[in-house]
Amino acid sequence: MLERTNLRYNSSLLNEDQGVILDTPLPDERGHFAQYGGLFVAETLMHAISELKEAYERYKDDPDFLAEFHHELAHFVGRPSPIYHAKRWSETLGGAQIWFKREDLNHTGAHKVNNCVGQMLLAKRMGKKRIIAETGAGMHGVATATVAARYGLECVVYMGAEDVRRQAANVHRMKLLGAKVIPVTSGSKTLKDALNEAMRDWVAHIDDTFYIIGTVAGPHPYPMMVRDFQKIIGEECIEQMALFAGRQPDYVVACVGGGSNAMGIFYPYIPYENVQLRGVEAGGDGLETGRHAASINAGKVGVLHGNRTYVMQDKDGQVQETHSISAGLDYPGVGPEHAWLNDTGRATYEVIKDDEALEAFQACCRLEGIIPALESSHALAYAAKLAPTLAKDKIILVNVSGRGDKDMHTVAEYLHMDL
Repeated sequence: MLERTNLRYNSSLLNEDQGVILDTPLPDERGHFAQYGGLFVAETLMHAISELKEAYERYKDDPDFLAEFHHELAHFVGRPSPIYHAKRWSETLGGAQIWFKREDLNHTGAHKVNNCVGQMLLAKRMGKKRIIAETGAGMHGVATATVAARYGLECVVYMGAEDVRRQAANVHRMKLLGAKVIPVTSGSKTLKDALNEAMRDWVAHIDDTFYIIGTVAGPHPYPMMVRDFQKIIGEECIEQMALFAGRQPDYVVACVGGGSNAMGIFYPYIPYENVQLRGVEAGGDGLETGRHAASINAGKVGVLHGNRTYVMQDKDGQVQETHSISAGLDYPGVGPEHAWLNDTGRATYEVIKDDEALEAFQACCRLEGIIPALESSHALAYAAKLAPTLAKDKIILVNVSGRGDKDMHTVAEYLHMDL
């Protein structure tokens, strides 16, 4: 097993040798990951944000809260999710051994439910009766609707009209679970626009409404809070890899839109300096075409949805429309902690195009009998590129963040298949 370093990270950026850092974990008390993160919201939301921050600070280390959270993860979500050695695919590719973290096997079919359970338990303690959420691929919406049904709370989910079209199965699931799904027809009709509308709803219903943000973005304390609820992924991996692989991986790979599944697996591995962290952004039709969602690789620092981070924007600073075959990666920003990890060099962010993700999707189906989400397929495609360049004793751990049954119509459309 690899040795942990004494790496702790705080609001410092780089020193000259890119050593990260000294004493306290990020974010700082104002929600900053160095220059990223923070709290950029209208005055009308400040009371709700302050109320949320106070509640999270009160309960995050509370033994009763944590006991209920972990009980729900075990008995409702089905954790721990297993790790799995993709032997056939590894042999076919040659080189490194590829392992999967099977978040697709969670109840509701993705990592999103971990965070939804945590925030729902917080909402319950705050006395909120109404839950709102935004969703792109629909998995966060399904997870929110599922947990709202579990606790008997009203649930409203905002979803871009384009995503409603391409993720129809998840829309039906949300409605069956009792949620009201509101299509958003403004802008690009995707995740960014859904988040905008959810923010407007929150402003109008602050007293009784809890907003469950689905990713490690948004105003402080959301990036920290969502990361803390998702870090169970990486914590389990550290124990499981030692037990089943005999050591920790050489690479940990995860797709990055807003970045919650990636932060969930990355965060516990940050102190393991010999484990390389690789985030994979949506390259769409290619960076050169402008039709992509690679915020770190092609964006600029700006403010989006309450935090400072890398944002897809034009020369005038206006947010650009994005494109990805995967609805969950079709977002023009990225979580501020990812922006910080990129700048420090602790994580590296790669780009995978639509056609590469589709190829990996098909390979995973045919060689391993696992149908991954198109979001996860971006991470799998990068692993498939990386593995042949490494020795056979190297290990790549990929976070398979969700299952792909939601993507059948999209895949059939791209591959000209009849369903």
